[in-house]
Amino acid sequence: MSRLLQRLGLSSFRRPWPVIGIWLAALAIIGTMIGINGIQLTTTMTIDGTPSQEVLDQLASEIPDATGGQGSLVITTDNGEDLAGNTDGILEVLDHVYGRAHVVGTLEDAQAPYLEQMDAVQQQAAQLPEDQRAAFLEQVQQQAAAQFQQLMDDYGFAPLVADGMPVPSVLMSEDGKTALFQFQLDEQVQSLPVADIDALIEAAQDAGEAVDLRVLPGESLSAPAIELGAGEIIGLLVALIVLVLALGSLLGGMVPLVTGIVAVGAGVGTAFAANGSEPIMAYTPVLALMVGLAVGMDYALFIVNRQRQLIRTEQLTAREAAGRAVGTAGSAVVFAGLTVIIALVGLSAVGISMLTSMALVAALTVAFAVLAGITLVPALLGLIGERVLSPRARAKSDRGDNHHPVARAWGGFVDRRRWWVLIGLVAVTVLAALPAMNMTLGMPNGGTQATGSEARVSYDTIAESFGDGFNGPLVAVADDTTAIDDAAATEISDTIAAVDGVRFVQAIGTSDDGKTIAFMVIPETGPGDDATAELVGELRALSVDTADGKLGVTGQTAVMIDMADTLGGVFPYYIAIIIVLSMIILLLVFRSILVPLLATAGFLLTILATLGLTTLVFQEGWLGWLFGVEPNTPIVPMIPIMATGILYGLAMDYQVFLASTMRDRYLRGEEPRKAIVHGFSLTSRVVVAAAIIMTSVFAGFIFSGDPTVGQIGFTLAAGILIDAFIVRMAIIPAAFSILGRATWWLPRWLDRMLLDLDVEGHKLEEAEAQPAHSQ
Repeated sequence: MSRLLQRLGLSSFRRPWPVIGIWLAALAIIGTMIGINGIQLTTTMTIDGTPSQEVLDQLASEIPDATGGQGSLVITTDNGEDLAGNTDGILEVLDHVYGRAHVVGTLEDAQAPYLEQMDAVQQQAAQLPEDQRAAFLEQVQQQAAAQFQQLMDDYGFAPLVADGMPVPSVLMSEDGKTALFQFQLDEQVQSLPVADIDALIEAAQDAGEAVDLRVLPGESLSAPAIELGAGEIIGLLVALIVLVLALGSLLGGMVPLVTGIVAVGAGVGTAFAANGSEPIMAYTPVLALMVGLAVGMDYALFIVNRQRQLIRTEQLTAREAAGRAVGTAGSAVVFAGLTVIIALVGLSAVGISMLTSMALVAALTVAFAVLAGITLVPALLGLIGERVLSPRARAKSDRGDNHHPVARAWGGFVDRRRWWVLIGLVAVTVLAALPAMNMTLGMPNGGTQATGSEARVSYDTIAESFGDGFNGPLVAVADDTTAIDDAAATEISDTIAAVDGVRFVQAIGTSDDGKTIAFMVIPETGPGDDATAELVGELRALSVDTADGKLGVTGQTAVMIDMADTLGGVFPYYIAIIIVLSMIILLLVFRSILVPLLATAGFLLTILATLGLTTLVFQEGWLGWLFGVEPNTPIVPMIPIMATGILYGLAMDYQVFLASTMRDRYLRGEEPRKAIVHGFSLTSRVVVAAAIIMTSVFAGFIFSGDPTVGQIGFTLAAGILIDAFIVRMAIIPAAFSILGRATWWLPRWLDRMLLDLDVEGHKLEEAEAQPAHSQ
């Protein structure tokens, strides 16, 4: 493989413009397809086969109106005054919401049941003697007032009454200072265009401002807005600075940056172009952007750095060094990229379509990063030519030694204090992993947003005025083989209401044949509370008087609970898949029994410590002020399994680049411990630069403004720091030093069976050393 890659690198170096032209043409075609089809994003997260999704599918066929999302708006005044005197203003806000795109029904539809009751009352009154009508109507009004007062006494809220007519879509708090307007949407909020939701909120707020009312979107309308900006730009600038310092050249430093951007453009662009008009989950391109930029720049850095080393140490021309660099470092890039791709594609084995689509797009971007590394990088180096290394750097070239003094000192320290380093740092990572034992999975909500933000104010206002449960209502569904009459529906409703933790129950829809009925269930606790998850389980186990005797439970809160349970359940199986893949790949690359075992054990330390730190920061609030997070924020369910796949691949990158150099020195005849120190001092500098670049890119997403993206960015950044600086540069070399020659042991029978991948490029050097060989 090394000779094949060398020829590819030399060809790209000699003819840079055709290679660059192919990449530019590909990007242009991708851009044209995206321009034709457009970009559709969705924030809907579903997992097929979960109980909540099955109920949603049932509702979609039997009660379509109940499958849509529920919007809510909080209406108050800026100074906290009573709303009783501004009923007309509240109705004005309703008028500007009903009739908007995706809003179901009208104010008249909402009041229809009461209008029918009033007509019936008027007909009854008309049949009475004239002298009895006034007393009858007054008695009816008193009964209605008593019912509303009973609601207020029982629940702390009641429907708004305007001109003697209830407005059931608006609930008034007991103190009269807050109104909660709830309305039905024709689709789930996450599936609707963001522009339509923004327009709805803006119309309501403008109407409220005109009548001196403050209108805030409720939790249901607070779909995550993923906006990339300053943090990501700062991360890229830090990465560029590190590249320039590591390579000692602005031109050389620009090559990895350009390569990373092109890889991301090709990978993410292809996903959008191939998907046509179908929406892609919004987190999919963000994840691919993170991973693609990081690996694209790192892979290019390894190749450019190798070229510069060859120019300095062996006095090769830029062309000769580029060919050799692609043949040697490029081989490591191919296999390092392959580990990332396999780890990501392996996520499809867990059978969750949402994760599969995210992983495949990220894997595609990594594949483009590898392809760009072995084609675009040598082409760009061909444009730069001999300028990749300045005359001053050439004058300082030392053919005999290319060791960094700090790296050599650290390598020597790890070798001499190997037992202390191994035991001490393993203890540190285990300690960091302990908080993961208390990890709570769930989606961030308005209650975990920054204090003072619009989402947080809305969430807290609803919780204080109506109860935490109104921020995460549930939908319970009962079905039977025959039509469910009013008496049976009331009995089911009463059974649900009697469950501990249920605050309020209301029927919200019935199928055309009357066999299925849906109820809105308001819990006592909020969407992120453990008690709410327990309530969902209790409702599903509840015995009701229907054919199957069970209730189906769904709603966004139930969907998130099921997602957390499903992803938590498949996590151990995915870890097992990762371990098997790790053993096979590293056995082929290093031709050793113990190296794969140590590398995999090191990765397990990395992922556990990383999840522990993520829990400590986001859930426990440790250093939350620094990262802009509120305490008690649950960990997004997909993060543990996604981080495992991504960090596994990236960890193996560093393992390949560091350990392959150590093995190379060992195969050249050096003593095992000397080979470890020698190999470490040769390679660690570029690995440090690569780790800082990755950390900078990932850390830039922490402050994106979206809690999910922030958690992904933090988890990956922390994982890279732990794996690169603690595991790969300390724990693994210490273990190698303790094992000595046994590190590279492989049974002869197995050695004969394995393919010789020649990652170190020894066969390439042997071919170049032949007398008949010429460049």
